[in-house]
Parts: sequence; C-alpha cells; structure tokens
Amino acid sequence: MTTIATVADRLSGLLDGEVESGTRRRAEYSTDASNYRVVPQIVAFPRSSEDIVAAQSFAREEGMPLTVRGGGTSVAGNSIGTGLVLDLSRHLDRVISIDPEARTARVQPGTVLTTLQKEAALHGLRFGPDPSTSNRATIGGMIGNNACGPHAVAWGKTSDNIVSLDVVDGLGRQCTAEKGTQVAGLSELIDANLALIRTHSGRFSRQVSGYSLEHLLPERGRDLAKLLVGSEGTLATVLEAEVSLVPIASGATLLVLGYEDMIRAADAVPRILPLRPLAVEGLDRRLVDIVERARGGVPALPDGGGWLMVEVGAFEGESDEIVADRIQAVLAAAGTDSYRIAPQGPEAQALWKIRADGAGLGGRSPRGREAWPGWEDSAVPPERLGEYLRDMTAVMARHDVDGILYGHFGDGCVHVRIDMPLSDTSGVPKTRAFLEDTADLVVSYGGSLSGEHGDGRARSELLERMYSPEMMGLFAQVKNLFDPARSLNPGIIVDPDPLDANLRRPYARPLTGGGVKGGGFAYSEDGGDFATAVHRCTGVGACRADIPGGFMCPSFKATKDEKDVTRGRARILEEVANGRLIADWGSDEVIESLDLCLACKACSRDCPSGVDVARYKSEVLYRAHKGKIRPKLHYLLGQLPRWTSLATILPPIAAIANRVMRVDPIKRAVFTVAGVDAERTMPALATERFSRWAKKRGLASTAKKKHSRYVMLWADSFSETLDTEGAKHMVKVLEGAGYTVLVPKKPVCCGLTWITTGQLDGARAQLTELLSELAPFAKNGIPIVGVEPSCTAVLRDDLPELLADDPRSRIVAENTYTLAELLLAPAPLGPEKLTLPDLSGTTIVAQPHCHHYSVMGWRTDAELLARTGAEVVELAGCCGMAGNFGMEKGHAEISRQVAENALMPALRGNPDAVFLADGFSCRTQAESLAGRDGIHIATLLSPDGEGS
Repeated sequence: MTTIATVADRLSGLLDGEVESGTRRRAEYSTDASNYRVVPQIVAFPRSSEDIVAAQSFAREEGMPLTVRGGGTSVAGNSIGTGLVLDLSRHLDRVISIDPEARTARVQPGTVLTTLQKEAALHGLRFGPDPSTSNRATIGGMIGNNACGPHAVAWGKTSDNIVSLDVVDGLGRQCTAEKGTQVAGLSELIDANLALIRTHSGRFSRQVSGYSLEHLLPERGRDLAKLLVGSEGTLATVLEAEVSLVPIASGATLLVLGYEDMIRAADAVPRILPLRPLAVEGLDRRLVDIVERARGGVPALPDGGGWLMVEVGAFEGESDEIVADRIQAVLAAAGTDSYRIAPQGPEAQALWKIRADGAGLGGRSPRGREAWPGWEDSAVPPERLGEYLRDMTAVMARHDVDGILYGHFGDGCVHVRIDMPLSDTSGVPKTRAFLEDTADLVVSYGGSLSGEHGDGRARSELLERMYSPEMMGLFAQVKNLFDPARSLNPGIIVDPDPLDANLRRPYARPLTGGGVKGGGFAYSEDGGDFATAVHRCTGVGACRADIPGGFMCPSFKATKDEKDVTRGRARILEEVANGRLIADWGSDEVIESLDLCLACKACSRDCPSGVDVARYKSEVLYRAHKGKIRPKLHYLLGQLPRWTSLATILPPIAAIANRVMRVDPIKRAVFTVAGVDAERTMPALATERFSRWAKKRGLASTAKKKHSRYVMLWADSFSETLDTEGAKHMVKVLEGAGYTVLVPKKPVCCGLTWITTGQLDGARAQLTELLSELAPFAKNGIPIVGVEPSCTAVLRDDLPELLADDPRSRIVAENTYTLAELLLAPAPLGPEKLTLPDLSGTTIVAQPHCHHYSVMGWRTDAELLARTGAEVVELAGCCGMAGNFGMEKGHAEISRQVAENALMPALRGNPDAVFLADGFSCRTQAESLAGRDGIHIATLLSPDGEGS
C-alpha cells in the first residue's frame, strides 16, 4: 500500500527543495489567515522554477491537487488545499533585476513586497499597490488575489502593474503571458461572448470577484497576464513576474479628516477623488480605541467618530508647490472643519500604523467577541459607498453581528471583521444566512463580493448571486482551457466548495484554564478558555514580518521556518483544541513546535491579535507533564531559585560552589548530566545575599512613620542570590529620590522559572507566599518596585491569571512598578526630588529585556535615559538567552543566532559603550558571548554607580 510518506519520498527525489509530509508540518499549513482548515498531504519548498514545474507535473501524474502559497496571509482561504502545497516564500524570494529606464522589475514569486520596494526605492521608484501586509505578503500572492492597498487610488491594482508572467498551467504548458499571448481556444471563446463580458466584467475599479475577463477583450489588447492576476492559482502557477514601477510621489502629506461617523466619512469620498489623491482610507473610532488599549501612544486625531486619511503628493512632472494647492482643495471639498495635517515622517507613519494594524486588532469586535473574515473586503463604486454602508450596518444589526469598519474608501472597498457566531457549530447556519444577505446587498449596489482579497473558499459559492448562469458557465469554460482536470487550487471560483465547509473555529473543543488550584491560567480575556485564546491568531502573519523595532519571534528570525513563528505555533495548538490531527498535549508535534519558543512574550505585545505563545507554552507543559516525571531540566533550571537559595545559605558554601564550578571539567560534567549546554558559563552565586546586605543597612520591613514616602523594594530570587548589585543600587537611587525603602521580612519568589517550565502548581505556591508578604503594602498604597524585569512582569501579568480567585493578586499587579515608572510618576506617587547624573558624551547600548518590553513597555526607561543626556543605542530584539532557553542543551546555536540579530552587532560596533541591561539573562548572554559586563539602570543612576 502506497503511503503519503512514500509519495513524498518520490517527490523529494525530483526536487532540490525540501519535501515534508509529517503531521506537524501539515497542521502548520492547514490554514492561512482565513476561517478555514484544509489539511494538505504534502508540503514542499521549491528552490527554483524548475522545481515548481517538476512538482506540478508530479502532482498532475499522481492526481493530487496543487495549491501554491506565499506568505499565507490570505483571508479568504485561497492558499490552503488538500493535496500538495508549495510554499514559495522560503527560497524563491529574490528581486532578479530592476530596469530603471524601463521602470520594470523582474521578481521571483516568493519575493516579499517590501524587499522589492527597498530595491526600487534606490532608483526613485516603487511598486504601486501596497497592501497592509506588504512586509510579509509575496508578489506571487498579490498576483493571485489581485491585491491593492491604500495607494491603488493613484496607481491601480496589481493587475494594472503587471507587464508579463512566466507561468505553467494545469496541462503543464509553459509560456510568457503578456499582451497578445495565445492559448488554444481562448480567443475564440472570448470572441463568442463579447457582449456578456462587456456587460458583466470590469464595471468599476475594484470588481475582482470571478475571472477578470475584460482584460481579454480586443479593445483591451487581449492581455493574458492581467487575466491571470486574481485567478487565485486556479489557472496557472507563476514562475517569474515582470512588474511595472512608478516614480515615488514627492512631498507626500497626510490629511486626517474627522467626521461624525464612518458613513458620513464615506459620503465625502466622491468630492475628494477628482483632486487626484494618492490614498483615501477610512478609519473607525472604535478601531482607534482598540489600538489605544492594545498599544498605547496613539497620535492625536481630530475630533470625530470616523476619519478619512487622505494622502496627497506631487506626481511625476509636477512641482512640489502643487501639494499645498491639493491640501487646500481637499480641505475645501472635505465638508468638515475637523482635520490634522501630517507631513511625511514619523508622525504620518504613526498615523498610518493605526490603519495597518486593523487586520489583526479587528480580531475582536467592539462587543469583545471573536471577529472573523469572510465579508471583509466587499466593494462598491465609490460614489455609492455611503449608501452601501448605511444598508450594510442595517443588515449587520438585523443579524445581531458587529464589526469595525475601515478600508480603502477611495476605491469603495470596505474592510471589516465581523463577530459571526462561529465559536460552535450552532452558529454556522446563522453565519451562512448573514453572508447570503450581504452578498445580495452588495450585488444590488453593482458591487463586488471581493475588492482585493479574492473569492477563495469564503465567497466563491456566492459568485452565482453576483453573476448570471451564462457568466458562471463562461468561467467554467475558461477553467477547462487551462486546467481541465481541476487540479489547480480546486474548490475556488469554479465548482466551489460550500462557504461553510471546512470551517476552523466551530470544531474546537472548549479547554478551560482556571487560574485556581488544580488549573492552568485563567484566560480572563478569553472567557477562561484556552481554545478561544489560541484562536486569537488571525493568521495575518505580522510575526513573519521584518518590522523595525519589533521583538516578536526571535527564533523565526533565525530559522525562517513556519514552525518557529507565532502563527505556526498557534496553529499547532489549535489542532490540540480540535483534536483531529493532534490530540495529545505532550505529542512530539507539540513539543517540536514549542521547542524553540524563547518564551519572550513579545508576541503578546507585537502580535496585533494579542497571541501570547509564552503563556500557551507554559499551559501545554503543565498539562503535558501533570502527574508525571518531568524532564530533569525542569527540576534544575525550573526550580533554580530553590537551589540558589540553598547554595547561598552561608557565604562559605556559595564561595566553594563558585570555585568548584569554575573548574571546566567539573562544570561540563554537571551541566551534561543536568541537560544544560556544556559550553555555557555558570553564573556566580552571591556570597552575600541582598537581604543580608539590606539588614546591615538597616532597611525596615514595616512602615512606621505616617508621613514618610514609603516604597517596597522587592528583590527577586535572581537579585537576592545571584547578582545583587542592581538591588543595592536601587536602594541608593530610591533613597536619593526621597523614599523610605522597605524590604520584605523574608525573600519571596514570583515563581518565574516554575512558570516557564509549566510547573504552575509550584508557581502558584510561590506566588501565594509572595502575596502574603507584599499584598498588605500594596493594599495600603505603598508602591512595589521590582528589580528584575522578567519577575516584575510576572507580578503585572501572570499573577492575576494564575491566582484569579485571590483578590490580592489584582491589588499587587496594579501597584507594582519598574524603577523608571516610579521615578517619572506624577505626585503623590513620584519622588520628592529627582537628581540624575549628567551622562552627556556617554554612549549606552541598551538591551530592553523581552518581558520588560512586552508587559511594561520600555518607553518610560527611554525617557528617563534621555534626561541624562546620554546617547542611547536602543536594541530591538531578544538577546537570545531568554531565561533558561539559552542554557538548555540543544538551544545554544539558535541562542547565538538570535543574539546576532541585534545584541552582538551592537556590542561589536560600540566597544567603548556602557552596556545597559536590567535583565539578568541579558547580562549573562553578553558576558558569555562577548565578554561584556552589563549593568542595571539603577547602577547607572546610583550616586556611586557607573554613571557617577
């Protein structure tokens, strides 16, 4: 009997690229950014055009469906299939050439758009369309869906910017598709249906549903390449593409126009379009509110409940002076006195980022329900947009669904994720009824089911409501000419699958957490359900993007493997929730998926949907090992504070242990037995605990004077038993700022290492003891300031989720601060006086700890450092140690690769700089890999510290 593994082996012999058929890989590629789950048999990663042709030929001979995939950001289910999936993004990602004079570029289909934009910009050029996913969407994917983006108002859709495509069709025929290219029988078919095509196709700019047959009309030049754009891989596979480029507009300026609501904003669009804007985007107040809650620091917007973001600039041949005229013309036509003008630069970029984050942050509706694509890019002629939105919101209200409106209003294209009742199977018929009604509505406005995302599995079944039976029959005949066996991306456009088949979310089993004794985390924002939490992942792939200033997915930056990205891990955990491919918490697939997760928590901040893989990993390890013997590393590093506490009971014991572990053969033997990487160094134990030093200094554990400005300094286990300098200098800084410093009666641990290894019962025990010590102070308004960022983050973030049934946990979380937060806080919390050292002329390389960046945010620290006058080189990205991750055997190479993303180049480039790292693990990594000592910010600011 032939198995899938056998078939995969045969295919592997034909390709230079990788071929995989394992359960984990199939699960990772079973969905994209859509509502659908379709498990492939094989996933392959071609290295060349020849690989693509060979794979497609193999699939055809095997009778296996073939689906081609780029960044996997499709929200309509266009890039998943039951047979062979080809991921072109791993290897086929080059800009082959740019011809500045012809203003064209030749690219491989897996090239990410921003890669092309960067290279084109060197010649003053750009690719016109720019979807919000442009930093991970591939050119091939944009061709498949006919992607657009905000600047399609100025430069058109992807189809308007394609010169030619090298393709292979479903019969294995290769050709260069361009104007005048002939395919047997196609011209005759078009000529026999000219009237049908002229009345059905190309009626307005964003009609991309179905096949765009208008491009084959004789008056359009019979452009085969433009037909294939938007065909969603159902007619041919792109091997290479030649695209046109346009000059970058000069003097680009963003106008933000405020209106009472989104509908009135839409009403203004027809008045603005004749003024030749570069972009006209709609933005809902409710989306801005969500961004503010999730990110903070949203730029000030003019008054309004909805906005138009109108960008104007000078086109080629125009002087920059025309921009001022366009600004005034837009303001005169806008019909509002509420506006803001932002020239090109950081201010405008921050405003555009609100819009770009919409796809992910819209994953929760204003009612807090899960919100889904499926009707997220319908389009109507722009002059009818306001009317359409009025009726669309009425239909939504009638079906008791809601969503946040935004989108490409200048093209009449509306983006909205809607809280359709997809959490269980009972809501599926209701969802179908809603989609059928909205389809009829958009058709009544002469609109298109899809305005740029393609029909995919979400809307192909609805095409018969938009097109006549004759037109649908013509689509089928076109399909027959290119792919008679229906092997290319079947189930889409022609012979579609039902829109409610293969849905992902309704089949996930509820998996309650708890946040109480005997349970996992509370998942308070997800109704206490782990399945709901992991389904936060919308799949839009921000975790795959190369975003400056982001920390997310450090292991993916090193490996470029979907296995090691937030989305890939979430998909594996969704499989655990639905129990179909993977049901065991401790399965090899789950362990493999989470193995290289550094638990940095950056996804909880950088992911627009708030996915927190670090928390999910702890939950998985907890459930997988509950009641079982754990890996020995869990007992060693996972309970590290217990062992360092024992080893530092008496100073002589710590001193002896330090000397012994400096003997390399002994250290290697101990590390090998314990499962620690033998190349790592052993951090030295403190020969004097911080608590002993504090006692000698006379620090009290109780507040006695009524009018003193008290602060509770909490020294975590790392600051108590390993590196005490930061805690000591924090005492001096706080005293210098006028505080009376208190310390706990006894050292208490937050259970961080228990949490990262999934020993949640142990973590709860540690935290319960901590609450007994710290909660009385917090309850009486005395702020708690932490030393170690990762431990401070536990109190702020994990504590209320692990002890949700203990009201003290919320009190402590709300009254815990970093040093910078406390020093810059307003009265009465802030200091009586703040004297900072003058660090003018000093260069600081600052490595924010991942948990500091993710949970508390590092902006306050940046502001505090700015006040010292120092030149700060702020690093973006994990150091690679991330707690116990970098110490574990098997992780050392990835740990080093992650360090090379930002830390190591910065240290090499600034050999004389002060290395600032509040995180013990960050300091350990720098010392281990670069021989550089790092200091805590308290040491920098202390009167007798590094900055004195």
